[in-house]
Amino acid sequence: MTGKVYAIMLKMKEGKKFDLPLIKRHVENLKKLDAEGKLVLCGPFKDFAGGMLIVKAASPEEARAIAESDPFVGEGFESYELREWELASKENNYLL
Repeated sequence: MTGKVYAIMLKMKEGKKFDLPLIKRHVENLKKLDAEGKLVLCGPFKDFAGGMLIVKAASPEEARAIAESDPFVGEGFESYELREWELASKENNYLL
């Protein structure tokens, strides 16, 4: 898959609580993204009520659609912030 890399930072909305069926829908969505080659990394924060997904997408609009398709977001339990992410690595001389 070609495209850019985006960070989707999720934040739990005040007064909301997950139940097992919602968590299962979220995990199924993650599995789908992984099978499509769009999911790079994901997981919850240990010190913050939320988590992050790193995804590959062709455009900000596609990345936004990925975020909004997550049951945590789509069903109103979490808000999200979208950022295009530029990876600094040995291979690209840490962006120099």
